[in-house]
Amino acid sequence: MSIGPARPALFLDRDGVINVDRNYIYRVEDFEWIEGAVETIRAFNERKWWVFVVTNQSGIARGFYTEEQMQGLHVWLHKELEARGAKIDRIYHCPFHEDGTIPRYTRDSFDRKPKPGMLIQAMTDFPVVKEQSFLIGDKQADLEAAKAAGIRGFLFTGGNLSSFAEWALADLGETR
Repeated sequence: MSIGPARPALFLDRDGVINVDRNYIYRVEDFEWIEGAVETIRAFNERKWWVFVVTNQSGIARGFYTEEQMQGLHVWLHKELEARGAKIDRIYHCPFHEDGTIPRYTRDSFDRKPKPGMLIQAMTDFPVVKEQSFLIGDKQADLEAAKAAGIRGFLFTGGNLSSFAEWALADLGETR
């Protein structure tokens, strides 16, 4: 089964970019959208871009919540976006951290940003036009992962994500 022709991808960090970062979000009742997040995802869907989330989830390794609880939030996230006319093509997460307390997750990982594993996996799983793709993150580690994966990265420090994403797209030389 083919998933279509190659196209650019928008990579988004989750906590601090899609939702307000309140440390270890895994419950729906703690999730609060960043202003413009849904509109950003929908706008890039309309442009026929891939939209991926790449998120470090060290709270799993640290025993604050389970991978199943995180997956439950992600199922809800997909449904919420669908109800608003938007979609994320895939969410990639890294549950590993060297300082974890859960043995199966306590290790280094090529997927943990600033390493580029999740981005490279997305570009392996989907036909991505790497030269036109970019990442929006809220930490230096996000930008380092983007650079290591061979794409541009932009540091989001707050405000309206939709306005920021349009600025980033313009900075890449793209037009609406």
